[in-house]
Amino acid sequence: MAASTPSTPATAPVPFFLDDGAGGQRLCVHYPPAAAATGETAPRGQILLLPPFAEEMNKSRRMTALAARAFAAAGFEVLTIDLLGCGDSSGDFGDAAWGLWQDDVRLALDWLDARALPGTDGMKPPLWLWGLRAGALLAPAAFEALTDRPLNLLLWQPLTAGKLQLQQFMRLRVAADLIGGQAKGAVQAMRDQLARGEPVEIAGYLLAPALAEGLESAQLKPSARVRRIAWLELSTREDATLTPAATMAVDAWTAQGAAVRAAVCQGPSFWAAIEIEEAPRLIEASLAALTADADFATRPVEAEAA
Repeated sequence: MAASTPSTPATAPVPFFLDDGAGGQRLCVHYPPAAAATGETAPRGQILLLPPFAEEMNKSRRMTALAARAFAAAGFEVLTIDLLGCGDSSGDFGDAAWGLWQDDVRLALDWLDARALPGTDGMKPPLWLWGLRAGALLAPAAFEALTDRPLNLLLWQPLTAGKLQLQQFMRLRVAADLIGGQAKGAVQAMRDQLARGEPVEIAGYLLAPALAEGLESAQLKPSARVRRIAWLELSTREDATLTPAATMAVDAWTAQGAAVRAAVCQGPSFWAAIEIEEAPRLIEASLAALTADADFATRPVEAEAA
């Protein structure tokens, strides 16, 4: 695994390419922790962004960059990665497969783990997997990859079943076919095409059968490997609460033994907005969760961020 990192000021985001070992490259951006860059202390933790699906990532780039800078300023080391076929990484979207994306997660984790030097207590810094929307479904790829480190999850509007993401994505094609008067049976026709081993074009993205199949079967289930979870959702309503499905998921993680902080922050659904949107309260709530002390699960996260 090779990485070429340009020489830039330590506190500036550093773009570079990770070699996947098979001739391909993944574009990454490294956000050095502000405190560690001065040589005063080790990072407060490491954070890996698990990006959302297809066009949702493009709509989310500003928010993830703003958050990564804020996390780094608070002393965390942050790494973002463009998966195979996405952004400026090797390949086209039609080349992507769920298993290959899982390999990309492990590739990024290996890079971060190699930098995770033990502190004075002999322990490596906490590792957070930052899953946005369907990116949360890639978290299990890390559960077996790093068995010697406790894992934490920072989840932004997470999906716990890939089937939902695939259905939503296919509806984009149905909406386009409605305009052309050809929507009848569109979803089944796409599924038949994928079953024959043929890719399907949806909203400018070529969806390969290997990616569709893996996404549809992907799930985020409670795991004893996870210690802390910050489950954060967005709503334009100030008095919004977690959906029943999210509440059930939070309860399941708590029963598994994880310390869970859950909150709904006021802000737009930036990953689906027509224009590029920001949700500063989501970043504030994330920072409150990331920097929380031993009573992690007992304080209302938005109260700290206010």
